[in-house]
Amino acid sequence: MAGPGIALRCPSCGAALRAFPAPAPPTQWFPCPQCRIAVPVVVPRDPPPLYTWEVLPGLYPPMERPRTTRWRSAPAVAIALAVVAIAASILGGLLVYYGVAATAPGSYAVSGTVEKVVGGLLEPASFVTVDLSENGGRAVSTLTDSAGRFAFSDVPSGGVALSVNVSGYAPSTVDTFVDPIYNAGSSGIAITLYPSSEVNATTVALAPFPDLVSFLASLDGAAALLGIAAVVAGGASVATARQRYRTAGVLGGGAGVAVPAALYLLGLFPVLPVIAAGTAVTAGFGLFAVSVTAIELYRAGTPTGTA
Repeated sequence: MAGPGIALRCPSCGAALRAFPAPAPPTQWFPCPQCRIAVPVVVPRDPPPLYTWEVLPGLYPPMERPRTTRWRSAPAVAIALAVVAIAASILGGLLVYYGVAATAPGSYAVSGTVEKVVGGLLEPASFVTVDLSENGGRAVSTLTDSAGRFAFSDVPSGGVALSVNVSGYAPSTVDTFVDPIYNAGSSGIAITLYPSSEVNATTVALAPFPDLVSFLASLDGAAALLGIAAVVAGGASVATARQRYRTAGVLGGGAGVAVPAALYLLGLFPVLPVIAAGTAVTAGFGLFAVSVTAIELYRAGTPTGTA
């Protein structure tokens, strides 16, 4: 009388079949319902769990273990990487536009006040000379009024340096930046003079860019980095969707996470809030892709294998 049925796969075509081996002889043959190849079945001599059909993987390819329907991570990671690629492309194009717009000619008025420290109190520095150095190297000067106010007109785009040098007080310099894209402050600039016995000199930088060339270099560098991140994330999205490489999600997600750090180092975060907010999108979706992929790799136990 035949024993209980045993589910296994044909080693030739991989089709599933069910065999009903008899208690003897030890080796019996059953035809595959698909390719008709005779499949050997060895009758177990020891009761479970001492013997399972998984102990001969070369002869019996293991069947897929039953599992409950669960959320598939690969499509979600591929979508997240696609969002990173699209967001990086949009931000890169926006930076290119900013770079072109920053070179447009402009004229600005720069004004502020000069005060001096006298006996621990601030007093207006009346009728002192304020020197302004423009991005192109041209320098102009003006005198403050009785209230310590000064003003310059027709200042071109780029870096602006305001300096005051009064006898008995340490030299004081304020660097700012004016441009159609970014204005670090052209009005209400405060310059404070301290006694030379207290400090040697003071310099206040209102902008991270000393001139227009450095600002354009930062924009171009950020646009190039965003382009690289878009290409990496896009390629990783395709690879993940096709389940080609397990580590693609980590690579593409890492590119999205690195974007804010790169733009921060280039000094563009406080300058362009729109770009800073956009990079938060790339970082968020990139971190999601990295986290989910890392969890899947940990569960699979093969960090560098292919799917």
